[in-house]
Amino acid sequence: MRKNKPVTILEKVTIEDYAAEGKSLARVNGKVIFVEAAVPGDVVDIQLQKNKADWGEGFVKKFHSYSSLRVTPFCSHFGVCGGCQWQMLPYEQQLVYKHQQVVDNLTRIAKIPLPVIPPILGAPETQGYRNKVEYTFATEKFIPFEDFKAMKAAGTEPVKTPGAGGFHARGFFEKVVEIDTCYLQSEPTNLIRKAVVNFALENNMPFYNIKQHQGWLRNMFVRN
Repeated sequence: MRKNKPVTILEKVTIEDYAAEGKSLARVNGKVIFVEAAVPGDVVDIQLQKNKADWGEGFVKKFHSYSSLRVTPFCSHFGVCGGCQWQMLPYEQQLVYKHQQVVDNLTRIAKIPLPVIPPILGAPETQGYRNKVEYTFATEKFIPFEDFKAMKAAGTEPVKTPGAGGFHARGFFEKVVEIDTCYLQSEPTNLIRKAVVNFALENNMPFYNIKQHQGWLRNMFVRN
């Protein structure tokens, strides 16, 4: 019988810096710990998912205090949708960390001697700037944990739907976050996505089930 691995919780860890792929990092007893959805300055409890000799990886189990760098994300789906990673940071601060990644990757990791790299020039628009967006459709609609917990406490069951359209839920390849408004691309992108979903539902077109490899409606690209 397979035994469950013991859960390791690192308590009251201060997030120190940003790392690649939208992760942040902290150092505990000389070991680098990579964490998702945290900001330098946050003080958190971390549950480890990977625990190697000189590095680890985990997720935030509890926030003790929030960084002064944080701002309120403008998208209501941020945190569960896998489309964006840094909306909790001001755009100017995002550019600082991206610049830092470029310098680290080329000089510290690749060992390439370079002159001083000037700061990144930010885009004039931080919303509606993409000319192409790919939406995903699936039979399984993602329900955030807090919503699911509230339903369970109220004794209600989640309403099952034939499908949903939006983006993959963070950490769940088979589930899709049903998007109300996406700010990555200007209109009519949201109108098109909703029209396609409604048309499919009204005409009983099967949404794609990634586990069973069945269904018609799987992906949609919108260009403008």
